[in-house]
Amino acid sequence: MSPSETDDITRLSARSFSKLALFITNELGIKMPDAKLPMVQSRLMRRVRELGFNSLDQYAEYFFHSPDAEDERIHFINAITTNKTDFFREPVHFDYLTATVLPPFSADSAHGRARSVRVWSAGCSSGEEPYTLGIVLSEFAGRNRGFDFSIFATDVSTRVLERAQAGIYEESLIAPIPLALRTKYLLRSKDPGRKVVRMVPELRRAVTFERLNFMDATYDVKGPFDVVFFRNVMIYFDRQTQEKVLNRICRNLNSGGYLFVGHSETLAGLDVPAAPVGPAIYRKS
Repeated sequence: MSPSETDDITRLSARSFSKLALFITNELGIKMPDAKLPMVQSRLMRRVRELGFNSLDQYAEYFFHSPDAEDERIHFINAITTNKTDFFREPVHFDYLTATVLPPFSADSAHGRARSVRVWSAGCSSGEEPYTLGIVLSEFAGRNRGFDFSIFATDVSTRVLERAQAGIYEESLIAPIPLALRTKYLLRSKDPGRKVVRMVPELRRAVTFERLNFMDATYDVKGPFDVVFFRNVMIYFDRQTQEKVLNRICRNLNSGGYLFVGHSETLAGLDVPAAPVGPAIYRKS
């Protein structure tokens, strides 16, 4: 195959990119300026090869006009969405959760009785965040009688949700988890040749995973929640979309509930019923 032929396969025309970019923004709320063209080309190439197409433009034609286009949407979304996450990412949030948010739910609080805390990991990616929450909440439960919790985790990508539900990770990814907690909550593979770990069954059972698109008009979630982690997601949205999504999330957050966002994100200037109480931490009014 000549270099020119290769270029034709991997290059997406401006017309096709414009149509795909509009779909991405309308369907997922993700900003898609012209500078994102190389990223879209790169991420779609694997799908182009899987389907046996000769070019990205041929794939775009299939995507918009094939009778199977509805089924292809899931594959497209899986390819396009960004899924960057880590265990114990932005750890000050988990410190705040333990020190400030959770104590009122324990039997030793001023209320004198324990209450179950409900947490939503909104945009959970491959599961590192909800499992981190599971570890933190389990540790708190071990120190506080009667404390109970549930974790609900959602993402738009079925590919990362399948990985999250399996709870299996490369050993290289678990470095942020303290050693004592690794021993307690991670199982090593019985095959010494496989450098992977798996979350213990009780931790996997503590998290319910479901698909959710933040662009849906209403969210079919098991709320209302006491805590929502919505971190490093809205950076991909324009301000109008951020406000709409945050208000939908807040409708599923209890009064006085806590909303955690990414450290590079802010609710400043948005008409949202939540006030700042800490670094990238808000409380519903």
